[in-house]
Amino acid sequence: MAQEALRRLAFGLLLAAFAAGAFATPGPKDPAWASLTADQQQVLAPLAAYWNKLLPEQKRKWVGIAKRYPKMKPAGQVLVKRRMEAWAKLTPAQRWQARQQHRNLGKMSPERREELRRYWAEYQSLAPHEKRMFDVPPVDAPATEPKRRSAPRKPPAPALQPSPSLIYP
Repeated sequence: MAQEALRRLAFGLLLAAFAAGAFATPGPKDPAWASLTADQQQVLAPLAAYWNKLLPEQKRKWVGIAKRYPKMKPAGQVLVKRRMEAWAKLTPAQRWQARQQHRNLGKMSPERREELRRYWAEYQSLAPHEKRMFDVPPVDAPATEPKRRSAPRKPPAPALQPSPSLIYP
């Protein structure tokens, strides 16, 4: 008796899931810039120059942020705009490095993340001239990205020397 009820419940849930999927209106898988609303384009304006270079999942993420943007508090909107503008100014290598650092933060223990938050808050409270002590010259390529070696070079061909038999008859 219980098994029959469980089967009916599972069938009902499966049927409801299919029905919900059939009536859902999914967004575009790879939204083109022209398909965005004027409000979304205004919010995402810092990304317009390289929108076509973004991966589809990155575009969907940014469109999601643009959809939530009007509901944000003004302070949140300013923060989103500032971060988006900073992100747009990064080189692809710097963006790659930022993504790697974000992934690594997610792998850290909560205690280590809290320790890093304390260090960051301490750094933020420093005077500008004290912060400059920590400046590091920019790196062209991320440190963890392996450098590709070119194919081994062939030794130069020996210079042609005239044969003694040709010079002296």
